Amino acid sequence: MHPATVLGAALLAVALPLSAQASAELAKSKNCMACHAVDKKVLGPSFKDVAAKYKSDKGAAAQIAQSILKGSSGRWGGIPMPPNAVSEADANALAKWVLGL
Repeated sequence: MHPATVLGAALLAVALPLSAQASAELAKSKNCMACHAVDKKVLGPSFKDVAAKYKSDKGAAAQIAQSILKGSSGRWGGIPMPPNAVSEADANALAKWVLGL
């Protein structure tokens, strides 16, 4: 195998776990964990429940990112989700991370 191919594969192997970890850290830093947890309901649904609900929805990432940015209500019960002060890039990263759980 060519050394550049080996190096590229090694970098990819390192980057994949870091991106997932970076998103978990991003969720913590943006206060998402005040109302959500990865695997259990808090005030809002667990991130794994969100991922399961939208598993086959091709537009889910954009929809979830908009819910993060603008807030939402009625999808998961009576408690509304307020808008979050995050950039669009952070909202998209968080949405993709949630859907990957």
